[in-house]
Amino acid sequence: MTEASVTSIEATDIEARHGIGVFALRGITLVRGEGAVVWDDRNRAYIDCTSAHGVAILGHSHPAVVAAIREQSGRLMNCTGIFANDQRAALMQELAAVLPNGMDRFFFCNSGTEAVEAALKIARVVTGRRGVVAAKGGFHGRTMGALSATWEPRYRKPFEPLVRGFRHVPYNDPAALDRALTDHVGAVLLEVIQGEGGVRLGAPTYLQTAQALCQDRGALFILDEVQTGFGRTGRMFALEHYGLAPDILCLGKGIAGGFPMGAVVLGPRVQNLAVGQHGSTFGGNPLACAAARAALRILQAEGLPRQAAEKGAYLLERLRDLQKRKRLIREVRGLGLMVGVELRVKVAPFLQALQEASVLAINAGPTVLRLLPPLVISYEQLDQVVAALDAVLT
Repeated sequence: MTEASVTSIEATDIEARHGIGVFALRGITLVRGEGAVVWDDRNRAYIDCTSAHGVAILGHSHPAVVAAIREQSGRLMNCTGIFANDQRAALMQELAAVLPNGMDRFFFCNSGTEAVEAALKIARVVTGRRGVVAAKGGFHGRTMGALSATWEPRYRKPFEPLVRGFRHVPYNDPAALDRALTDHVGAVLLEVIQGEGGVRLGAPTYLQTAQALCQDRGALFILDEVQTGFGRTGRMFALEHYGLAPDILCLGKGIAGGFPMGAVVLGPRVQNLAVGQHGSTFGGNPLACAAARAALRILQAEGLPRQAAEKGAYLLERLRDLQKRKRLIREVRGLGLMVGVELRVKVAPFLQALQEASVLAINAGPTVLRLLPPLVISYEQLDQVVAALDAVLT
């Protein structure tokens, strides 16, 4: 069966009744996507500036990824980590070739939050220390360890007590980080750009100081590039903007061109774990690895990180021109095609208005409108996004 048998209204009602209530449904049912456009079940088109929360970096249903999944699904879909696999091995080699020197050991999992969980476990077992320092405004996932590193109280409070040993310090404050990095701390976990925290860019001196402090005091420097990796910010990885070489790198979202996958990458200061200290049933399955290999080839062949840099600069310029005419806009910030428009009021009504204007966007906190379009979005489509935002802010 290829076609759904429920209408948009029925789908919303069914998901509301049978879901557990954790999603605020937007009232439309998406059924198809191509490039930077998605269609609902009434065949209405929308420019997608959510990319499924940053996942669809190549656009929706990229032919190369679709072909890789189709071919691999007919060969072998699952292969436990106790056996080697051709797709997994090839992906390891290909990722090592685009990462900083020495970052060439991988653990594959199914999502960004799983990558963060693995990184936290690795830091504790390798250093023998229990403390973790993270940043205020940071978001690292919703599982218990990743949630312990996440700052936002409304995500944390209902599930306390969380994992012990976590401390939060102000972002972009090297002095606060210096004070917090005692000999009980085994890891510092930071985002290069805080996504959920409002699209706030890390200052180069801050991130470089964090790395140097970790090296000096025996802690591991963990970078969360779940949202910023794979071309999103105009480089293959955001760490390249800052000359960073973390001890552990967490990846996810766009890694497999839309297919669920995450990864942990280890640097030379981190020793391997012992057999059985971590694992995953589905992590590194051949289907995900084939999709990730296809996505990486497209990113490189089509120069999508460079495109993201150029299109992002264009979008930021257009939005800052708009800011001059719209008092409702407090600030525009971003890097590549990761852009935040901070308003002086709550953003929720404007997200709905944009949807009615055939543009899909998400928030990053209560007042920030976040734009995460696929890297293949056209300049014409970017102009349509800016025009729609202009209209709804009038």
